[in-house]
Amino acid sequence: MPRRARITMADVPIHVIQRGNNRSACFFHDDDYTRYLAYLGELADKFECAVHAYCLMTNHVHLLLTSRRADGSALLMKHLGQRYVQHVNRTYARSGTLWEGRFRSCLVDAEPYLLACQRYIELNPVRAAMVRHPRQYRWSSYRFNAEGRAGDLIVPHELYRRLGRSAQARHEAYRALFQAAPEPVVLEGIRRATNGGFVLGSARFAQEIAHALGRRVERGKPGRPARATEPTAS
Repeated sequence: MPRRARITMADVPIHVIQRGNNRSACFFHDDDYTRYLAYLGELADKFECAVHAYCLMTNHVHLLLTSRRADGSALLMKHLGQRYVQHVNRTYARSGTLWEGRFRSCLVDAEPYLLACQRYIELNPVRAAMVRHPRQYRWSSYRFNAEGRAGDLIVPHELYRRLGRSAQARHEAYRALFQAAPEPVVLEGIRRATNGGFVLGSARFAQEIAHALGRRVERGKPGRPARATEPTAS
């Protein structure tokens, strides 16, 4: 059975998850995280992808980005995965697969879902009980988005820019988003959309994407479709 085509579109944000094979580790030392981020920055430029948020966990990766081309995210992940595997195999004298297989992804409705997804990504280490606050985790974009840490990898989305007129105002407004824990229904919606390869957003957003791509972009209802009834005589 052929694999279902990935849902992608130019200029629409996309949330990406790539996991280690069998949930095994894919980062082993600090240099591995640093190399991955360096490759990410280089290839994001090459394939016209703006990275809004990221979190590198021990055995998986989260990215939130927008590409100017429909195939940009797929090309980015293909070349990023290959280059990073080459680094790992060369450094640790290993061979074989590192990644689970196809990365998982979902298109994200910019408003109001994008910042919720961004917060979901940067709170991963907190949910995993690795740190008590996202600023304590080195390998995420939180300190760039919330505290203004210098760097050229993160490209803020327009919705983030609207948080305030100055950089300081944006940082303060962004930090305020983390004062309350995300609602479980929001977390579950992000997980279901990303793992299922569907869209994350409003019904209108889903309809617009479905119309543009000419295909279903939401999870179907379980069970067989209802049978059409025979017309009755009048």
